[in-house]
Amino acid sequence: MNKFRRAVLWCALVLIILLIVLSIYGAFAGAERAKGFFNSLPLGLYWSALTVMLIAGIGVFRRLVREPALLLIHGGCVLILTGSMWGSAAGHELRKKLLGIEKIPGGKMAIFEGQSDNHVKAEGERGMKELPFHIKLKDFRIEYYKPEYLDIESRQGQHWQVPVEIGGEFSLGADVGTVIITKAFENFKITFEDDKSAAYDDPEPGYNPALEVQIRGPDGGVTTDYVFERYPGHVHPEDKFLLSYHRTVRDYISELAVIKDDKVVLEKNIEVNHPLHFGGYHFYQHSYDEQGRQYTVLEVVSDSGLIWVYAGYLMLCIAVFWHLWLREFAAGRARVRSE
Repeated sequence: MNKFRRAVLWCALVLIILLIVLSIYGAFAGAERAKGFFNSLPLGLYWSALTVMLIAGIGVFRRLVREPALLLIHGGCVLILTGSMWGSAAGHELRKKLLGIEKIPGGKMAIFEGQSDNHVKAEGERGMKELPFHIKLKDFRIEYYKPEYLDIESRQGQHWQVPVEIGGEFSLGADVGTVIITKAFENFKITFEDDKSAAYDDPEPGYNPALEVQIRGPDGGVTTDYVFERYPGHVHPEDKFLLSYHRTVRDYISELAVIKDDKVVLEKNIEVNHPLHFGGYHFYQHSYDEQGRQYTVLEVVSDSGLIWVYAGYLMLCIAVFWHLWLREFAAGRARVRSE
């Protein structure tokens, strides 16, 4: 029995040392490469062996059962490893073969504004997978840090940063003049009729943010320019100023609705780190159409095994709290009773 206990101890120690080495490798390998490596077949065997050793340790070493903190630490590690393997791509494939339960491990889906879809481009697979429900993109919007700024640079190297306030007049100096931002456009369009042009904000789908800027010189002359965020345009030799329009994205938000059996069963606005959870999946805001802002890209992640992982981390926290505080408190109470 002593030889068996010693063998379990040494095997667990070797596996833990190997885990440290693998963690160091994963830190330098990069996210995508590390993900593929840790989900490979050899590593799957390693995770299984480590889990078995932890369970064997609970059965072999009686002290682990008598000490609540040690028991919680081992049990928490077992739950974390088991939940992670259950939620991995290999775990999903194994569950499909053994139990006939098919679920998408993860992938991405693009949804156009005003439309619904249930097709997911699964990671590492060709073709599309289907969810048992639809996700509708009711609206997509981007929020920017305020104030926004118009950058102005003269030919002599002078530089000004003007906050975007419609109708506001800003002095650039007595020898330079003033600038007035007269209009702001989200989807700038211009028409030409009878040798005249008219700029307007097109309500149709599209994205072309711009500013209408008037610069009044010291002599009273006024020039009107249009400054585009996406297209800086050409600088002409006669231009006295170089103008650029910059906005910093603060957040991008998708207003989603879950449709099942032709009924809306859930609605939620999602943003980065605030996903939608429904039907065994988390839907994260991943990216969006930067050209036209007409669709959103969601990252779809299966929640299989996640509750076990959370429970495991909770057990580890309780174990640390017990070991550092509750154990001494319980021992003190016991001494008081004995006195």
